[in-house]
Amino acid sequence: MDSINLPALAEAKLPATYEAARSAIAECARIDECKSWSDKAAALASYARQAKDDSLRAMATRIQERAMRKAGELLKQIPPAHGSNQNIKAGDGLKVTRSTAAADAGLSVRQQKTALRLASIPPEVFDAQVERASPPTVTELAEQGKSARDPDPVRLSPWIEIECEDTREVCETVERFAAFCARHAQSRLGAINATEARALQRCTSTAGQWLERLAASLEGEI
Repeated sequence: MDSINLPALAEAKLPATYEAARSAIAECARIDECKSWSDKAAALASYARQAKDDSLRAMATRIQERAMRKAGELLKQIPPAHGSNQNIKAGDGLKVTRSTAAADAGLSVRQQKTALRLASIPPEVFDAQVERASPPTVTELAEQGKSARDPDPVRLSPWIEIECEDTREVCETVERFAAFCARHAQSRLGAINATEARALQRCTSTAGQWLERLAASLEGEI
């Protein structure tokens, strides 16, 4: 990047297809066509189908995750602050760093970190997961990007390894996962392909090691 002169976030240009999709979904959310149907049975069936249809949510997730990854790819072209390129200057003559560019684009520190982690995931791994019928969340993908950058994410004590994230987030995350496990103690996976199986193996291995280290470190605190 030779220069950066970012518009205000609210004024950032959006692709025409994106704008059209937003308008169509807004119209769909505003108008309940089934309400005026005289055939109540048909209306009930339509409502049930809409309630069970996650395709719009999945498409929105894919768009968001691809946009976040692309943002991360662009940010990676800018060296971090400790090694910033002295030749890269903003419109006002100030040196541009990765953090200032992200902030100017409207990204928070956490969003910047998430974007960079998504950009660290190998393209084939990212695409395979995003194209699933039910794609993972941005947070789940970001964890994989963190693992890709650091092949041994549990080599330090848990609180040091969590880069600038406070312990409250750790507690809340572990509590949510424990609650999920309790709710689905008897659950079994449905159909799963080889790519998903490999991704789950990596995630469970990383999570298992991290939780073991966390449990061991907590013994001395109780």
